[in-house]
Amino acid sequence: QLLGGSVDIGVAYYAYMALLAIFCTNAINILAGVNGLEVGQAVVVAATVVVNNCIQLWRWREGSLRDNNLFSLCLMLPFLTVSCALLKLNWHPAKIFVGDTYCYFAGMLFAVAGILGHNAKTLLLFFVPQILNFIYSIPQLFKLVPCPRHRMPGYDLATDKLVMSYAQFDEAELGRGGRAVVALLTFLRIGKIERAGSNVKMSNLTLINYALFLLGPTHEARLTTLLLAFQAVCSVLGLLVRYQLASLLYDVVR
Repeated sequence: QLLGGSVDIGVAYYAYMALLAIFCTNAINILAGVNGLEVGQAVVVAATVVVNNCIQLWRWREGSLRDNNLFSLCLMLPFLTVSCALLKLNWHPAKIFVGDTYCYFAGMLFAVAGILGHNAKTLLLFFVPQILNFIYSIPQLFKLVPCPRHRMPGYDLATDKLVMSYAQFDEAELGRGGRAVVALLTFLRIGKIERAGSNVKMSNLTLINYALFLLGPTHEARLTTLLLAFQAVCSVLGLLVRYQLASLLYDVVR
């Protein structure tokens, strides 16, 4: 084992499960604002959970682990099939729009399937893009720098492409933490910063905006496709970590 023996964290695990439920219900909702992205990422995650459940059912032909994964599978399959049909109508140009209700429901369903299916740690491996989006968004979510009500990308009518959206503020009015965030973003070049005196125009800190920062103005359908491809790659890597590298950390991989 690379990390030594296991540690029984006792009741702290209940806190972890509560935080997992809170994170999952909000993670999809804050990586949103583009046709097909909310439903699409839910479809990719659900499909990955289904694959994981099937692998576990193949590995465990009887016992509680089989029952737990069968329960998770019973939750995921109806959700996945309905979401696939919804995605067809939610894809650009969308005929149906999903709001907070779908995002919260999807996130809580993943949390329930992960916890009651005894795959709570594995589930986070399938949420890597959402985790990256959350970490990148922390300065705005925790009000170190101004956070607009909606951070979805802008739309250029002349080119029919999405462009970055911005938050504008006076750097002199920021606290020490906010000024440090602006300096760090400028130094690492992980966001677009424009200055005019003390006035700052900063690209909103979301994975969608960062993709536009790297790609430039992009058609909405193409942007969604690329973000979902990234989600799928992370899911495949998550499964590889779960079943190929877990033995480096645990004596028994269940």
